[in-house]
Amino acid sequence: MQTEGDKTFLAVLGGDPLYMPAMPTGERVELGDGVRLLAPVIPRSKIVAVGKNYAAHAAEMGGEVPASPLLFFKPNTAVIGPDDPIVLPDFSDEISYEAELAVVIGKVCKEVPEEHAASYVLGYTVANDVTARDAQRTDGQWARAKGFDGSCPLGPWIDTDLDPEDVGVMSRLNGETKQDGRTRDLVFDVPFLVSYISQAMTLLPGDVILTGTPAGVGLMDHGDRVECEVEGLGVLANPVLRRN
Repeated sequence: MQTEGDKTFLAVLGGDPLYMPAMPTGERVELGDGVRLLAPVIPRSKIVAVGKNYAAHAAEMGGEVPASPLLFFKPNTAVIGPDDPIVLPDFSDEISYEAELAVVIGKVCKEVPEEHAASYVLGYTVANDVTARDAQRTDGQWARAKGFDGSCPLGPWIDTDLDPEDVGVMSRLNGETKQDGRTRDLVFDVPFLVSYISQAMTLLPGDVILTGTPAGVGLMDHGDRVECEVEGLGVLANPVLRRN
């Protein structure tokens, strides 16, 4: 991506950058004027998410920090991109936003030691772990509460140079700041999470890890606009829509 004056241009790549080096074609397209960003990755395999990974968020949810990472899955059908509407499901009246730093895996990752974890990461993007709070309370598992279609906005792009150790993670609802945390406060940091998850399951190129959300989560409704931001990476914005 290049910025020239008030215009932003995207470089067109050939092939699949998850499985081969990025190959610029020399073609550029201007962002806007009918061109918009899609989700930067659709995981071929899985999205692994981490619950209660900020102490303040665990407290606001009425729980304790877990002794080990609290893992759950979101299906790839949950993924939407920037400016795609978050369609509120009919089964829930309490849908919440959760801004998160997302890790995109770059190569096959199994039983990787913590000190080598960074070499298996392609880059980072912004996520919104959209959650049906009422279903989360009533269901024994979180599959419905956190796995419904559109419950995992990702974007606006993958940053391959970001240092995830201490960056801000924020959310805004209709322009008002709701969450404002920093990754230095993660209970389990990125290298630990990559290593820990890889001890149990093989992570494949394009798999995504959601690292947890800071305190300040809240409800959103039809007509709202939610923005999730990771400092130095970008803003992921989505309108909220209820069809019925």
